Amino acid sequence: MGETVQLTSAKDGFAFDAWRAPTADARRGGLVVCHAIWGVTPHLRELAEGYAEAGYETLLPSLFDRLQRGFAERDTDPALQSRQMGFGEATRWGADVLDAVQAAIDALAPPVFVMGFCYGGTVAWLASARCMGVSAVSSFYGGQIPDYLDETPRVPTILHLGKTDALIPPASVEAIRAAHPDMPVHMYEAGHAFVAPNGFHGDSANLSRLRTLQLFARTGSGRGEV
Repeated sequence: MGETVQLTSAKDGFAFDAWRAPTADARRGGLVVCHAIWGVTPHLRELAEGYAEAGYETLLPSLFDRLQRGFAERDTDPALQSRQMGFGEATRWGADVLDAVQAAIDALAPPVFVMGFCYGGTVAWLASARCMGVSAVSSFYGGQIPDYLDETPRVPTILHLGKTDALIPPASVEAIRAAHPDMPVHMYEAGHAFVAPNGFHGDSANLSRLRTLQLFARTGSGRGEV
């Protein structure tokens, strides 16, 4: 069973919450999961438990704690969407967010992997280029990745995108592929948030999880894109 733990920013000593899911059996590595705008939701805590069962000690850092503390008790709440989008805009994947991700990476024994969804998918993309101590990254439907195509992953990185995702249209996908032609960009018969309850598509969620686990299994460390 998971638990709430506190992590500390190396930059300024700011303490923030994270959800930790320990492995029940043999440990294969550590995993940092970067949440969408909805925060550390029940769905993501359940997802963390699933990766822990697969052998990955998982940390879900609360990336909005500098703005508002506390985990989400619902996966989505339309009444709060404007506020949550505001949190995403306020942070803009900046230094404080990546500092929190780095603190989570540093709290785990290697090898450490990073994954993220939507807002967190862009965070994971930036972590692949800027964070230290990462072995591989799996990014899911990060809508702002096209704004950061000059960032080059320093570790093996894969992207998971939906073919009918209106937030990441075909032109954006082609721009990503043109900027990073050697990086796997997996396309699924789904829209946005196909792993999450509000956009769930079972086949896509299962296949993307399998590809993510395969990436983690073959990359205890790595350089460049594969």
